[in-house]
Amino acid sequence: MEQIEKKSALDVQVQRARDLVDKARTELGRRIVGQSGMIDGLLTGILAGGHVLLEGVPGLAKTLTVRSLADVLDAEFRRIQFTPDLLPADLIGTMIYRQQTGEFVPRKGPIFANVILADEINRAPAKVQSALLEAMEERQVTIGDTSYPLTEPFFVLATQNPIEQEGTYPLPEAQLDRFMLKLFVYYPNKSEELEILRRVGVPSTIELQNTLFRGDIKKLREIIARVQVDDRIAEYMVEIVTATRNDDEHGALGPLRYIEFGASPRASIYLYRCAKVRAVFDGRSYVIPEDVKAVAPDVLRHRIVLSYEADSEDLISDDVVDMLLSSVPVP
Repeated sequence: MEQIEKKSALDVQVQRARDLVDKARTELGRRIVGQSGMIDGLLTGILAGGHVLLEGVPGLAKTLTVRSLADVLDAEFRRIQFTPDLLPADLIGTMIYRQQTGEFVPRKGPIFANVILADEINRAPAKVQSALLEAMEERQVTIGDTSYPLTEPFFVLATQNPIEQEGTYPLPEAQLDRFMLKLFVYYPNKSEELEILRRVGVPSTIELQNTLFRGDIKKLREIIARVQVDDRIAEYMVEIVTATRNDDEHGALGPLRYIEFGASPRASIYLYRCAKVRAVFDGRSYVIPEDVKAVAPDVLRHRIVLSYEADSEDLISDDVVDMLLSSVPVP
């Protein structure tokens, strides 16, 4: 009886969490047309406590969506344009000499904010990329001899342009693995583009209201942590991730010949956390296989390295992930 009451209480909390997320979606929809996949992916990253890499051609409202999300979250937003001449100090800050006192004092960089947009991250050299990724992993930066914690919530959204490769420094696989999700941003359909014209054809400003405060995010994360995952579902997640690796157990799976290097255990952890968020989005206090399938492409697409055979057959990572999901038995 007590267990049923606890479950009922969790169901009520999950429903309230879902209503809060839906309210944030509705508010974002006042400024952003379509792009529901990108919006849900960003919210998933925030609530699961991870960072997101966005890939899409220019003009698809990536920057506008992130800025709008920061407005809805009541969070401090900073946009950093990554360029080949950017230095780590331009990102994290540096020590400056104060002549009046004869002392060196820290000048904090733009990384000290809640929502960071790292625009075109692949245009910055390796030192700058490493400085950002270290801040993402450690949640702190070191200026001089002192380490400074970053503000919470701390969320990095990095974008990269898939069509321009000249003058870029592609992120190595080990650094890509630090991002919880990689989202593809697609073109709007005709009706969505027509609505975009109606909204922005005449210059206007749409003010968004704060719907998710910092305390709300903390509460939502606590509720998500309590979402139940059956042992069979957890085993299903592990089966999907281990199926990307070249070992005897999964050697018979057809998709494996398209994978040069598989996903690390970090993929299993992120798959677990993101599936819980997806369950809350649907108003459930438990995870089902459909939640795992929904988040698997975003979690895995940047964690598998395709083989020459995949390239020769013009396959992309999403094609291989779809094959994996079809090959692994659903509990």
